[in-house]
Parts: sequence; C-alpha cells; structure tokens
Amino acid sequence: MHFQQYPPRGFALVNQNDADAKRLAELGYKQEFDRKWSGFSNFAISFSIISILSGCFTTFGQAWNNGGPVAISLGWPFIAAFIMIIGLCMSELVSAMPTAGGIYYWAFALGKPIHAWITGWLNLVGLIAVTAGVDYGFALFFTTTANLYSKSFDPTNLKQIFIIFVITVIIHIMMNVYGAKIIHLLQNINVYWHVFGVAAIVLILAFIPSKHQSAKWVFTHQINNSGFGNHGTFWFYVLPLGFLLTQYTITGFDASAHLSEETGGAAKTAAQGLWKSIAYSAVAGWILLLSFLFAATHEADITKAGGFSPVIFLTALSLGWAKLILIITCVGQFFCGMSCVTAGSRMLFAFSRDRAVPGHGYWTRLDKNRNPSHAATGLGVASIILTLPALWAPKGTTVPIAFYAVTSVTVIGLFVAFAIPIWLRFKAGDSFKQGEWNLGKKWKWMAPAAVVEIVVISIYFCLPTVPAGVPGNKAFSWMSVQYAPIAMIIIVGGALIWWFASARKWFTGPVRTIDSK
Repeated sequence: MHFQQYPPRGFALVNQNDADAKRLAELGYKQEFDRKWSGFSNFAISFSIISILSGCFTTFGQAWNNGGPVAISLGWPFIAAFIMIIGLCMSELVSAMPTAGGIYYWAFALGKPIHAWITGWLNLVGLIAVTAGVDYGFALFFTTTANLYSKSFDPTNLKQIFIIFVITVIIHIMMNVYGAKIIHLLQNINVYWHVFGVAAIVLILAFIPSKHQSAKWVFTHQINNSGFGNHGTFWFYVLPLGFLLTQYTITGFDASAHLSEETGGAAKTAAQGLWKSIAYSAVAGWILLLSFLFAATHEADITKAGGFSPVIFLTALSLGWAKLILIITCVGQFFCGMSCVTAGSRMLFAFSRDRAVPGHGYWTRLDKNRNPSHAATGLGVASIILTLPALWAPKGTTVPIAFYAVTSVTVIGLFVAFAIPIWLRFKAGDSFKQGEWNLGKKWKWMAPAAVVEIVVISIYFCLPTVPAGVPGNKAFSWMSVQYAPIAMIIIVGGALIWWFASARKWFTGPVRTIDSK
C-alpha cells in the first residue's frame, strides 16, 4: 500500500526562510532578524505609514489654501497616478534586492558608493521627518479633540501641543522597544481600523449632514488663500503647492523594503506590499477627501481656520458625530506614528550596519528580542529636534508653517532618495537582473516619468508658501519661512562635505556581514 508522505508542520515556512536567508547572503548580509512578518504584515506597515487617516486630515489645509477643491478633487488622482508609477518602479527594485537598507543598497548596487551615501542620508532624513510630521499632526488633532471635552486642552497653545508631541514620540519608541514581539500584529489591526474607520467617516459625511456642496463646486471651485496673486500665478505656483496633500500622504511606502529582511518570501511579498499599499490608499484616500468636500458647506468658517479639516465636521455635523470622526482619525494617526518609528529604526540600523552614521556601533545593537531598540530611540530623538521650530508661529496661526516645512522635508528627502536608484536602474537597462516581481519592459517609460515628477515636485516644495516667507518682502518674517530648503541644504551639504573630507576614503558601500562571525 502506498502512503502519501507530507512534510512536517512548518516545513514549508522553514524552507522559505532558508531561501530568503540564502538570497540575503547573496546580497552580502547574514540573517540577523527573525522573519516573523507575513506578506500581509509587510503590506500593513506601508499602508499604515501612508495612513489616509493621518495625511488627508493633517495636510488638508495646505490644499484648501492653495487651490481649494480643485487641488483636492482633481489634484489627488493626478499626483497619485505618478506616485503609483514611482511605487511600481520601487517594487521591481525591492524584488531584485530585498534588504533592510533597501533604497541606498539599490543605489550602491546600480551606481557608485557616493550614490549610496547621498541616497542613504536623504532616505534617513525623510524617515525622521515623516515620524515628526505624523506625531506632531497627531498631537495637534489630539489636542483639538480633547478640547471638545475639556478646555484645559488648547489647540492654539503651541507649547502644549509640542509637549504632547514629545510624549507621543516617547510612547512610540517604547512600543517599538518593549512591544517588538507584537508590533507586526498591531500593524495588521491598524489596517482594519483604517478600512472600517474610513468607511464609517465617509458614510457619516454622506448621510448625516443636512446639506452638501454640489459636484460642480467640488470639482471646479478654486480658492487662493496663499497671499500670492491670481494673475497666472494660481495654476503655475499656487496650485502645485496644494499638491503637498497628496505627495505627503502617499509616502513612507518604502517601509515594505526596510522590513523585507523580516518578511517571508520577500522577493515577491515585499514588492506586492509596496505597490498595493499605494493603490489601495490612493483610491480610499480620494473617496475620503471627496466626502470632506461635499460636506464642506461652511467655506468661510473653514477658510477662517486656515483650512483646518476638523472645522468641516464641527460645522456640518452635531458635536457627537464630529467627536466620533476625530477619535477615529486620532487612533489611526497614533498607529501611523508607531509604524514610522518601526520603519525608520530599521533604516537607521541598516545604514549604521554599513558604518555610514556617527556612532554606528551603538545604532546596530539588537536587544534580546532581536529588535533595533537603540535605533528606534535615536530616530525618535532626531524627529523631536527637527520639529523644534514648531514652537514658534505668527499669532492666530492654527497650524504652524513649521509643520508644513517638516512635511516638505519628508517629501523631498524620501522621494529624491527614491529617484536616485530608479534613475540608475533606468541607466542599467537590460543589464539589470530583474527579480521574481518585475515590470517587464514597462520600466523604459515608467522610470523616467517617475524621476521627472519627483524633480518637479521637489522644487515646488522648496518655495515659500506665503508672501511673508519671501526674503526681501516688506512683511518678511522668519516665523513664516518655509525652512525645508534650509534643512535640506544643511543635511545634504553636510553629507557632501563629510563625503569629500573623509567618507570617500573609507565608505565603499554596504559592508558584507555574511563573512563575519
């Protein structure tokens, strides 16, 4: 009699992990992390960092003041389409090279050490900035929500908001350090929170308000509260500034790459996690924002508050329904910040593993749970330092310009870091060895399209957002300055100075750990 022999329980998983470890060894690294992340968990962390419950709410005012409804209803799908192209290009790269260093490793493999050096620093700064932006946005929304229950919380008190921001960062560090064994499960929970939370908000805004805006208003109405004139300036200067809403919200998806060394079957699952997180967020985010616009029937009140999104709910709904929406988004934003620290700490660990960060020996230490807890702490502290200018703002400001500067640093740092390996892959042409998930021949037009969009949008996000931030203007104020270009000049300039002064002599790219004991 013939008996079918089945592999023992867990055999397939072990074999897959062995295959992942072998592929990692081919890239020069030994397996240091536990591969406890599933494909869904890998998707979940990018989806969580994109977090439409965070970006769509916190940067809504940027689009409202710079373009209004057209910047949101039409600008979102237009920019999201380009981000989808960027994400598909990156998915091909992570499939070929699934490492925690991700972006800068790709730049080294396809270019030279200096490409990896600059890419790594841009990516690290972007991840620090996104953590700062998300947690500061949460602090602002938490204070606004708490104010509806107790007047001891003041959403105009910048010092109080900053204290809550610092406490939030510390909590997220602690969650990543002491909750390392369940952090991937929390990411999964956050996906469902976003799915059901967004659905609930859309349904509330669709059926509860007594009246709605017309489709014509939603898709054609223009608003220019920037202070810059409308004569030709609106379409070529003001409106693109409003695109920060989309470009900032749909970012952080490189987390799928940074967690690839902890994900089973990463050559396929990490690639799918990356592009799917963009696609689902783009569609759901557009539906969510359209529900905002249709409910925005008190335009004057919203404008008076600087486009602060909670005013939409407080004017269109009863207090109870408005509170519910704000609680849903606060929880989503809190989870998003947790995810940012998770992804950023992995990147800091990986970049330090290759000795590119001062104190690299400290940042590469793993705790007893095989978790980069030191890197998580360093990333959190750096995000607090970057956000210090938010303590000062012109009187009457609802959201400090410093917040939009931090979000601009996020976009510029992350997306320019993405552009470098994408462009190098384009130059490599058919010599590039594609992985299990690839674009076929579509990279020939996708890669240049992705790079052009990143270059154009990065230039816009370095420009002043208000006349008082323009040097030489009689109303010029340092509190109105868009300090993103200053921050990027200091960071990139410092990295280049360090490169030519010292690093070029010893930084030869990723350090092989597979040969070390």
